[in-house]
Amino acid sequence: MAFGRFQNRPAAAPLSDINVTPLVDVMLVLVVIFLLTAPLLATSIRLDLPTSDAAQPGIPARFVTLAVTPAGGVFLDDQPTTLPDLATHLAQTARSNPDTEVQLRADATVPYGKVVEVMGVAQKAGLSRIGFVAEPPR
Repeated sequence: MAFGRFQNRPAAAPLSDINVTPLVDVMLVLVVIFLLTAPLLATSIRLDLPTSDAAQPGIPARFVTLAVTPAGGVFLDDQPTTLPDLATHLAQTARSNPDTEVQLRADATVPYGKVVEVMGVAQKAGLSRIGFVAEPPR
């Protein structure tokens, strides 16, 4: 005994249209992924780090040492100086040898603004190679 309708309707015709909704969904997800990852790729920081704790960086042929004390005093090659005197001395150094490196030593408690101020004096004088001196961990 068969159950069914008494009406004889033809079967539904297959759809001949392409369903683009899943394609659009996938493409929107890919656009979002690219929008999120593109800024991360453009702002990467490139560092050349030594591969060993015992590795010592090469000593440049000419360098000057700047030290900033916790009280805000500035020392050029272990001699106390003021910022205007520092600017004139560094300008003379830059004229004689523009590849001179400035090795900057600052106490851990020195405010960041003071360090930036001393770096700015060195850069205005024409010395763009600035190295930060730190002690290795014990």
